[in-house]
Amino acid sequence: MSSLNEAQQRAVETTEGPLLIIAGAGSGKTRVITHRILSLIKKGIAPTAILAITFTNKAAKEMKERVGNLLSEDKTLNMPVSMNERSFISTFHALGAHILRENAVLAGLSRHFTIADKTDAKRIIKEAMEKCSLDTKAFDPGAILNMISRAKGNGLDNSRFAVQADSFSEKTAARVWKEYESILEKEKTLDFDDLLLKTADLLAKHPSIREHYAKRWLYIHIDEYQDTNRVQYQISKYLASSRRNICAVGDADQNIYSWRGATIENILNFEKDYPETVVITLEKNYRSTKTILSAANHIISKNVLRKKKTLYTDNDHGDKISLMAAYTESDEAWSIADRVVSLIDSGTNHQEIAVLYRANFQSRALEEAFIKRNIPYQLVGVRFFERKEIKDTLSYIRAALNRENWGDIVRTINTPPRGIGKATVAKIISGREDLIPTATAGKIAHFWRLLDNIHGKIKSEKPSETIKSVLKQTGMEELFRKGNAEDEERLLNIYELVSVATQYDHMAPLDGIEALLTNAALATDQDELDTQKQAVKLMTVHASKGLEFEHIFIAGLEQDLFPFKRHNDRDGQNVDEEERRLFYVALTRAKQRLYLSHAVLRTMYGTQKVSAPSEFITDIAEELIEETLPGKPTGAKAIFIDF
Repeated sequence: MSSLNEAQQRAVETTEGPLLIIAGAGSGKTRVITHRILSLIKKGIAPTAILAITFTNKAAKEMKERVGNLLSEDKTLNMPVSMNERSFISTFHALGAHILRENAVLAGLSRHFTIADKTDAKRIIKEAMEKCSLDTKAFDPGAILNMISRAKGNGLDNSRFAVQADSFSEKTAARVWKEYESILEKEKTLDFDDLLLKTADLLAKHPSIREHYAKRWLYIHIDEYQDTNRVQYQISKYLASSRRNICAVGDADQNIYSWRGATIENILNFEKDYPETVVITLEKNYRSTKTILSAANHIISKNVLRKKKTLYTDNDHGDKISLMAAYTESDEAWSIADRVVSLIDSGTNHQEIAVLYRANFQSRALEEAFIKRNIPYQLVGVRFFERKEIKDTLSYIRAALNRENWGDIVRTINTPPRGIGKATVAKIISGREDLIPTATAGKIAHFWRLLDNIHGKIKSEKPSETIKSVLKQTGMEELFRKGNAEDEERLLNIYELVSVATQYDHMAPLDGIEALLTNAALATDQDELDTQKQAVKLMTVHASKGLEFEHIFIAGLEQDLFPFKRHNDRDGQNVDEEERRLFYVALTRAKQRLYLSHAVLRTMYGTQKVSAPSEFITDIAEELIEETLPGKPTGAKAIFIDF
């Protein structure tokens, strides 16, 4: 407790009843949550009666490790904490998967249901569109999937959405959704949103199950509460219904996910939901300099939808904020690359530098400049679990557990090549195996036996041993060994998957595999971030949430890009405030130094346009900024494309 400030100590010691912790950026909220869990256990609360929910696998893993370290280091604890006496710390989606697997029969599911990742979900959407005779070129499958996802996050199922649909796009989505749901059910598959929607539905319809979990987890912690959607909010209320010992931790100023359903009202109205709430505000920042916080405080003070607070720090004033102007995005990228080289040459570690941007397309110019300057970088967003060889390996395991998931069957039946063509696969799916020639039928029978063998391994071997077995039995290892350099890299990636699987080897074999598959399906961009890798990080501002770096570059600070302009937006003020919150998040990632940049000319959607500097720049006090005039243009020609 001596390591905590006064507000943090009160948050740790306030354990009974609802508690709202308004945690400013860099205020040590994870430290508070982990110490609170330790405090509860020291008071005699069983670890298994404590639940902590956060939003990414990376954050959940970090929280588990911190709690484990606190328990092992505390010499006043007299009770042993065995492997089976752990607090339940996970993401919302992993919690949903856990509850649904424990109650699969009542939920109308198979215990071994498959979780469709984004790639799988888009495949199924396209298949559903074909059944509806919709052209995937005329209608964007991703947009339809997003519309369905948003509706599920708001607690709607297909039938209720169809009734409410009034626009052409909504009615189209409703038609596709019906077929989409039919395919998911046939393949015994759930998408990300089903993990939450079906969990909330289960808890709503079965009071005995709701009461079971409410009495099982007597102390509930919800991290990043400002990012919860309506369904997550409802699940939280159900779980807290017994003792109302719910600790919500968050910051309305960091609500940046409304586009995927996050509802800022959840944190703003917490005290209405729980009138007896104790509110504690964490305003002391341990991360940034006074200069950075001064800029951040002034930026966010313009917002109306927030709980007022002002961050302060005992850190030094620090350097002024650097503002770099450039002629084009290429010039901007080269200026950033030059600054990065100077930082590295002066002794800054690569991994302490990050370049943030508003939209993914901005990474292209940055990557080109970094490659030409020989700067090692990591582009956050290229996911390990989305690599083909990794998906192939996991698909074998999923197919062995769920023979009705034709997506995994189709993916694996001819991987590596076994001479089983698409026409043959179509006959298998349609139940016309009797029309398949004898020679080909033998290959198919071998494939089914292979899945049987993998199923046996899943039930009896450690997860890491199962992955090794899949690699060997399927022939992928032999194929990649005989291949080129790219194949060798694919093999190394699968070996890395074996290493990942060892994290689940302490569990019962089937439980370990299910946990691995769940976490693989729910992996986010941040889960791919190697903080120890000697490389500068390139990422969107959204992907940077929860991270911190010594030096932060924010590129593309131009009107209509950052803040981003949405056409035909009916919710102007809320969008403006969210863009400002996004800039606030970007600023508060920096520990020592901030570098802002903008370009006069930027190519967007094939057209080079003149851009004005972002209004966010003028919102920062002049005395906090050190401006650099544009350097010599690179000589890039302006290209104008008239559509």
